[in-house]
Amino acid sequence: MTNKQTGDSVETVAPEQEIVEVIKENGGDSFKYCYQCGLCDAVCPWNRVRDFSMRKIVRQATFGLTEIDQEEMWRCTTCGTCPQRCPRGVNQIEAGVALRKLAAEYDVYPGNVAPVQTVIANLTSQGNSLGGDREQRAEWAKGLPVKPYAEGMEILYFTGCYLSYDPRMRQVATATAAILNKAGVDFGILGAAENCCGESIRKTGNEDLFKRLAKDNIKAFIDHGVKRVLVSSPHCYHTFRNEYPEFMVNFEVVFISELIAELINDGRLKLNGEYPKKITYHDPCYLGRHNGVYDAPREVLGKVPGLELNEMADSRENSLCCGGGGGHIWMETPKEDRFSDLRVRQAVEVGAEVLVTSCPYCITNFTDSSLDLDESEALEIRDLTEIIQAVL
Repeated sequence: MTNKQTGDSVETVAPEQEIVEVIKENGGDSFKYCYQCGLCDAVCPWNRVRDFSMRKIVRQATFGLTEIDQEEMWRCTTCGTCPQRCPRGVNQIEAGVALRKLAAEYDVYPGNVAPVQTVIANLTSQGNSLGGDREQRAEWAKGLPVKPYAEGMEILYFTGCYLSYDPRMRQVATATAAILNKAGVDFGILGAAENCCGESIRKTGNEDLFKRLAKDNIKAFIDHGVKRVLVSSPHCYHTFRNEYPEFMVNFEVVFISELIAELINDGRLKLNGEYPKKITYHDPCYLGRHNGVYDAPREVLGKVPGLELNEMADSRENSLCCGGGGGHIWMETPKEDRFSDLRVRQAVEVGAEVLVTSCPYCITNFTDSSLDLDESEALEIRDLTEIIQAVL
């Protein structure tokens, strides 16, 4: 029991009630609407690979129980499936992140989340989650016709951490630059002045670090006179559109598939080649469910000569999470618990030769999972921009 000052009196507060109040203060108040129907458990991707109960976590939060299973509390990938289906409007993501904020405040992480502490150190010192040298953030553009952003340019290309440092994802940044140059778009990058958007570290409960990264990016945008921002990561897209306005700023944010569709429709980008392959498209959680972008990527792919698009069993709002959200891209996931294995299998089942998506986390996870396929089931993992680059 602890004492809580209220006016001139001192009120005795139970630890359980303290936890409930802190969860409310951190954005998890909607958990009180839960009436334990269990629909969240029925639609959760975790229950395709193991037993997991979001309903139980919400119930524990409702009563402020101090014995919440830490491993389970960190399991949610924030894919957005359960809030979309909840009949009572419970935002399970907010409730879960509120619990993580409590844990992060005391530096309490389960075993498989230990890498997050390294990520925190990387973000703090270098402004990116991969630990790359800040001054080498623009190395991917070396030798390419890519300029530093200057006020008055048409658009800022916010490259993001993975596309700046990960060798595989740098190919996506290169493809994006090629498309922009082909269409005559006057664009630039911030290079060392760019920081991680902060979306994923916020979902691990580190609110202070998120705010620090967000403020640094906002200052860079303002200092450079940025008005329109292009992103290749759904996580950057989400946080710029929906979370940065918390700081009383608004920039026009456009996702790469939306811009490509715009450039094609305006006649600025011509697709002259052919791509004679069977492909399937994966909707990233933070592009689809969280932000409703389903049509633009399909519109773009539909304009590629020779391409055959086959939808997977779970598509659009029912898309199966790759398992990388909520900070899980930095966590160790046992092979038997990988959603990405299931998704790659779905792609093979529709006869796809290429699994196309638009998210660095998804590409990373699907590439790992595709390595376990039989030789006869060879599946390429490509970003949408790489398909477009191939037919320019």
